[in-house]
Amino acid sequence: MAWRLGPAYRARPPAENRDDFRAVVEAGPPPGLLAFGPGDRAVGWCQVTPRPAVPALDRPWRLRPVDPVPVWAITCFYVRKGHRRQGVMAALVDAAVASARDAGAPAVEAYPLDGTVSPSSTSTGYVSTFARAGFVEVARRSPERPIMRWLP
Repeated sequence: MAWRLGPAYRARPPAENRDDFRAVVEAGPPPGLLAFGPGDRAVGWCQVTPRPAVPALDRPWRLRPVDPVPVWAITCFYVRKGHRRQGVMAALVDAAVASARDAGAPAVEAYPLDGTVSPSSTSTGYVSTFARAGFVEVARRSPERPIMRWLP
């Protein structure tokens, strides 16, 4: 819900965020993808949705739209401990692109951190992961966070 609500997300009770996210899921279409490991245990999550569904992207100047292309946005990841550094995020990126393409998205954007500039951990992924998946940088309004895009 952080990308849907912006800073208000952190000020709300967790139960309220869970309830609101459950309503997003029930209303459809699915707001993201799950990665499953052995025993059908969820080991990863990726939010991928049309950009207008995540209005908090329009608030920070560095993430405002580059152009009028109606992109889908990959905005959030979670990979369960014990499954990190095993390709789960890369698989989620590939699946997110495929899902967006199947839904008719003309392009898919991501807003990862550049690990060469900022060593912070991130729930948005790293530039290197997206570059390996075929994304290219289309804008960089701040040194640490480019806007990357995958085009068919």
